[in-house]
Amino acid sequence: MMSKLIIDAAKDNIFLMIITNNVIYNVTHENSKTNYDKLIILITDFLKKNNLNFNDIESIYINRGPGSFAGIRNALSTIKAIHVIKKIDYYCFSFDDFKGEIELKHENIPNLCDKFKTKKNLINPIYIS
Repeated sequence: MMSKLIIDAAKDNIFLMIITNNVIYNVTHENSKTNYDKLIILITDFLKKNNLNFNDIESIYINRGPGSFAGIRNALSTIKAIHVIKKIDYYCFSFDDFKGEIELKHENIPNLCDKFKTKKNLINPIYIS
């Protein structure tokens, strides 16, 4: 079974989650310039730690905000690069997109994106000034 990667760098921490075979792995990192600069390394290390690589990822879900300009910009740039190189589709979501939903947890994002028909490979960030 292919895995789903969720990335959220819009808030106080960089949050990464993998959903694979009904098992969920996650990790958080400080939301800092140093970590933005090495986001691809953080993602790669997280995948390796869980015995996965980019070939195991079928789709990526990334929080487009509202939130930190630097966090969102760097995360979107990283995901766009992964998409170009590895041809992995991505979905940009905002928790604000899911009006009326009670279970707004990261592990529910793939199902919510399906339910709300989030378009794939579309970037539309929401920055807080």
